[in-house]
Amino acid sequence: MANAAFKDFIVVVTGASTGLGRAIAVETASQGANVVIVNYASSTDEARETARLVETQGAKAVLVQGDVALDEDCRRVADAARPYGRVDALFNNAGVTVFARHDNLDAISAEDFQKVYAVNVVGAFQMTRACRELLEAAPQTAAVVNTGSIASIMGIGSSIAYAASKGALNTLTIALARALAPKVRVNAVLPGFIDTPWFGKALNLEQQAKQRRNAAEATPLKVASTAEDIAVSAVFLGGRHSRHVTGETLVVDAGRRLSAN
Repeated sequence: MANAAFKDFIVVVTGASTGLGRAIAVETASQGANVVIVNYASSTDEARETARLVETQGAKAVLVQGDVALDEDCRRVADAARPYGRVDALFNNAGVTVFARHDNLDAISAEDFQKVYAVNVVGAFQMTRACRELLEAAPQTAAVVNTGSIASIMGIGSSIAYAASKGALNTLTIALARALAPKVRVNAVLPGFIDTPWFGKALNLEQQAKQRRNAAEATPLKVASTAEDIAVSAVFLGGRHSRHVTGETLVVDAGRRLSAN
């Protein structure tokens, strides 16, 4: 614990009920966080399980329901940290998608784009804005870590709307890194496939298994990454060990981007 990158940190993780958000919350706790604010949109039971796992690592978990697409909810999530006087690391992990073949342009509506952007881009902006004062109150340079995707640089993924939203998030990351310096660092982690239920929402169990095999085969490292695999990289960007890193997008995809398509 003496070398813990998050010792005594106050941490906020959005979209933390399952998957990568849960893994990030638990990992920060394991690295010494004092308080982890666990945000979730609707999955109360799963968020409670995240809180339980956080507390088994020795941190206090604070559950806050809220939709990051709504500015008032973002401010309520930030308010949960006010009793502690600061936020040392904010993980903008909440994300949504719509599923549509990329070559079927009629499958995506303007409303689909607006829904995806409202969470994936505007939500990250609103959460950062809501936490800004608390981030700037941290005794060291605080950190914001956005959860992006290799869809942003490869134009792949569940839909064109999703890929475009993650491209916008990359730009938001760079713009916020400039705007919030020198008090706050802003970076993004760009995962490839993650072996979580989120990636298999539109598939049955057999299809999910096939997707997992195909994902591993498509990477030079021949692995299908777990949420925990990605979380350690996201948490690196949020902790003391990356204190001189800002405005970066860290690709964590087992080499998937090296594939032709």
